[in-house]
Amino acid sequence: MSSSPLSKKRRVSETKTGSNCSSSNSVRTEQSYTPSNGMAKNGNDAEIDEGLYSRQLYVLGHDAMKRMQSSNVLISGLRGLGVEIAKNVILGGVKSVTLHDQGVAEWRDLSSQFYLREEDLGKNRAEVSQSRLAELNSYVPVASYNGALTNEYLTQFQVIVLTNSSLEEQLRVGEFCHSNSIKLIIADTRGLFGQLFCDFGEDMMVFDTNGEQPLSAMVSMVTKDSPGVVTCLDEARHGFESGDYVTFTEVQGMTEINGCQPVEIKVLGPYTFSICDTTSFTDYVRGGIVSQVKMPKKIAFKSLPSSMLEPDFQLTDFAKFERPGQLHVGFQALHSFEKKHSRLPKPWNQADADELVALAGEVNSAQTGSAKQDQLDQALLKKFAFVAAGDLAPINAFFGGLAAQEVMKACTGKFMPINQWLYFDALECLPETEEVMPTEEESAPRNCRYDGQIAVFGDKLQELLAKQRYFLVGAGAIGCELLKNFAMMGLATGDGEVIVTDMDTIEKSNLNRQFLFRPWDVTKMKSETAAAAVKQMNPAIRITGHQNRVGPDTEKVYDDDFFENLDGVANALDNVDARMYMDRRCVYYRKPLLESGTLGTKGNVQVVIPFITESYSSSQDPPEKSIPICTLKNFPNAIEHTLQWARDEFEGLFKQPAENAMQYLTDPKFMERTLKLPGAQPLEVLEAVYKSLATDYPRSWEDCVAWARNHWQWQYNNNIRQLLHNFPPDQLTSSGAPFWSGPKRCPHPLEFSTSNDLHLDYVMAAANLFALSYGLEGSRDRAVVAKLAQEVKVPVFTPKSGVKIHVSDQELQSANSSVDDSRLEELKTLLPGADTSSQYKMCPIDFEKDDDTNFHMDFIVAASNLRAENYDIPPADRHKSKLIAGKIIPAIATTTAAVVGLVCLEMLKIVQGHKKLESFKNGFMNLALPFFAFSEPIAAPIHKYYEINWTLWDRFEVKGIQTSGEEMTLRQFLDYFQNEHKLEITMLSQGVSMLYSFFMPAAKLKERLDLPMTEIVTKVSKKKLGKHVRALVFELCCNDQSDEDVEVPYVRYTIR
Repeated sequence: MSSSPLSKKRRVSETKTGSNCSSSNSVRTEQSYTPSNGMAKNGNDAEIDEGLYSRQLYVLGHDAMKRMQSSNVLISGLRGLGVEIAKNVILGGVKSVTLHDQGVAEWRDLSSQFYLREEDLGKNRAEVSQSRLAELNSYVPVASYNGALTNEYLTQFQVIVLTNSSLEEQLRVGEFCHSNSIKLIIADTRGLFGQLFCDFGEDMMVFDTNGEQPLSAMVSMVTKDSPGVVTCLDEARHGFESGDYVTFTEVQGMTEINGCQPVEIKVLGPYTFSICDTTSFTDYVRGGIVSQVKMPKKIAFKSLPSSMLEPDFQLTDFAKFERPGQLHVGFQALHSFEKKHSRLPKPWNQADADELVALAGEVNSAQTGSAKQDQLDQALLKKFAFVAAGDLAPINAFFGGLAAQEVMKACTGKFMPINQWLYFDALECLPETEEVMPTEEESAPRNCRYDGQIAVFGDKLQELLAKQRYFLVGAGAIGCELLKNFAMMGLATGDGEVIVTDMDTIEKSNLNRQFLFRPWDVTKMKSETAAAAVKQMNPAIRITGHQNRVGPDTEKVYDDDFFENLDGVANALDNVDARMYMDRRCVYYRKPLLESGTLGTKGNVQVVIPFITESYSSSQDPPEKSIPICTLKNFPNAIEHTLQWARDEFEGLFKQPAENAMQYLTDPKFMERTLKLPGAQPLEVLEAVYKSLATDYPRSWEDCVAWARNHWQWQYNNNIRQLLHNFPPDQLTSSGAPFWSGPKRCPHPLEFSTSNDLHLDYVMAAANLFALSYGLEGSRDRAVVAKLAQEVKVPVFTPKSGVKIHVSDQELQSANSSVDDSRLEELKTLLPGADTSSQYKMCPIDFEKDDDTNFHMDFIVAASNLRAENYDIPPADRHKSKLIAGKIIPAIATTTAAVVGLVCLEMLKIVQGHKKLESFKNGFMNLALPFFAFSEPIAAPIHKYYEINWTLWDRFEVKGIQTSGEEMTLRQFLDYFQNEHKLEITMLSQGVSMLYSFFMPAAKLKERLDLPMTEIVTKVSKKKLGKHVRALVFELCCNDQSDEDVEVPYVRYTIR
């Protein structure tokens, strides 16, 4: 399980690093596994391993990936933040990574440095981490270095990242990088605070400022004017913004604008915009497509010294508008403190905090530029001093994701870099009242692996974390990151437990961001592998892996006992239905839910707290727009339409026919069910079964090739000729306008040729899939297939008159489908009897996009591009086709790491028992822009009946078993609500079963009134109640005493 809903509907080498690397203080290990495709070198001539980088390629694109593969990156400082950045950069696939650190592992590092173990204490951090980081991606050589960062040494890198470094070193390296065109990122985290700085030189080119797909729209008019005004078809808004650049194709009449140089536009309205002077052009006649062009943008960065004096801030939280300026001074004061004392301020020490505030005053007084603050926020700076010695895994995860994304921007020019300073804090994680803040004694180091966290929160939180029981649903990208943070934070390391469930196995494409998995884990279960991997990081974590899908089918596993013993649930899911289901369970059992998702560079976090916030399901996105059937069948105008058509072809040729045929042969009730289907469906299904078992049934490979060749003829020639027979190219509508205009593109039939690769691709893939569905042996010999296809006698086709082709979905729906009863009867006699089932062997084929040897994507690409050729739609390559047809969610490790960091900050608040709505933060980010937005969660909406307020977290508790031991009858249940709550129940349901309604026939009511409630439930639902069921949920419609309809909570009816 991976991620997605952002919106809830959708809510993804071998070079020497330099001469110094071979010196005595450099370590490199050989990889134990070589890439399967033999790719050992990196750089522009290297092929990109699409199997591994698939989901990331949909975020960055091939060009950016190629640029990344020629960048050598240095990461200095291998504490928690450094290792997080290194992990994400290595997964991303740069040319090489060198890890630099002159320090040794200490206890406080273990609270977030997930590649250090207790036995590594006292060893060099970079050297220990090197072999573990190198395993993440065999295409990226990883070296370690513990010498000095001399200018000569730095020249071999394109990007340098400094973490955990002194201000003197930052300034020295900053000056050198700026004047030598080396891109620099400085990242630092101190307890609940973090800082990020970027300097990518004075002429950084950004090739894509937002990461969105270029827009296009259909043109309906272009005026001759200065400037000319373009009007788009009013099917949908054009979506352009003023300042965008566009170009035109397929315009008739004013052909001068076709293929023009990109022209800047000014938006006039949702369907109109102006372009250049068009007065000298030919008159516009019709048609045309306008497409957005991404223009490179040049950005100049200031060097570190000048940017410190005149800083530009990237805001992360609009509610903390003043903080970046304050923290800009605060971090400089902290450097001064460290320089003076050779240590950080002691956790929660009053004297050290006062000194830091005084130092901040000195730093501020010395400022001359815009960095100078009118007034310092002493309370903020004190908190900064109190927690600065801390080292928190969630903060490092957040900054590690951001900093690694900036490395990728520096290497590629893909997405807008941070300009230039970003500050962030999560002070809401501290206790909600000042009285219960940790004391100096509680937060003093203990020489244990949680010292970095104890420094911020004290030791009491550690005890609470150890006892937590958490249910993690999903062990994909988000799941892996959550587990790593759980292990670092010490969750479930005492009496608690983490239960992680995921029914998926590991695939190669997972390795690019699900960082707990290695190449040798492919095909193993995700949950077990992830659990074993985090136990290596922290042996004390108690974790159990399950392989169950969450849903009604597993409620006997995840039952009342299971949920009631939990402290919370974290979702790491990849679909909305499972999220909604877990949300309902958490509302019912009143458990906190941590919800998150990613889509490329976008990520979101939502926290659901019982009795305080709304739930995940409280707000829903509008449904996604579906493609009209008639557009798919006859009038495609975009590659998305032909790809969806090809997917439907796949299901309709290789899956459904085999399913229906085998059901017909093995299920005695199949015929009865089929004849009950509405309209023409019974005839369609039986015709298809007859085709599968009689007319199309292949006896040999030759038959399969002949079938594929004939099917090609129908789809790309005959059907198109029939369409043009009904609607000739010059056809006019009743209003006199051309029929083939606007979104209707006039097609042309294709002529088959074995010398056309695309034609042969189609026959190869279709024949092999057809053979497979009948259990026959296929063939990969193109020459043989070409010869066989050439020999097929293709029947001559003549378009017929009187064939009805629907022009719109409304026309299709209103068409009366008359059923030919005589043909139905004939089919019943023609179909083979069930006793012959043993001689038929058909197996349905389930579409699988990620296996390049199974012909599935070969068929989709060929089928879609042939249809695109019919309609003169630009074709799509395999990579793009896979994204659209496979409904792939683009994903990248950086976003996942950052999002999960925020999730774990919310978890720290939940474990401490925070109760104020304003303490919690829902977050949204788009690292491409970059953009961040935090808001307090929406409070649970309050409803009312009589004078009683209630929210989605409230319910009526009704004990089904009375004191007499007898169960309540329906009559008693209705009376109970009338007497106890003064509510008259008008309708009562359980799930989809209606148990009672005021309009129920009298006889049925009489029969039910004196039956026990559970008996009515089993009778109506026709399902027995499982032994694990302790309570039922009833939904009510009620009237109050004045006969008004009132909304009321649900009922929890306890039966055991």
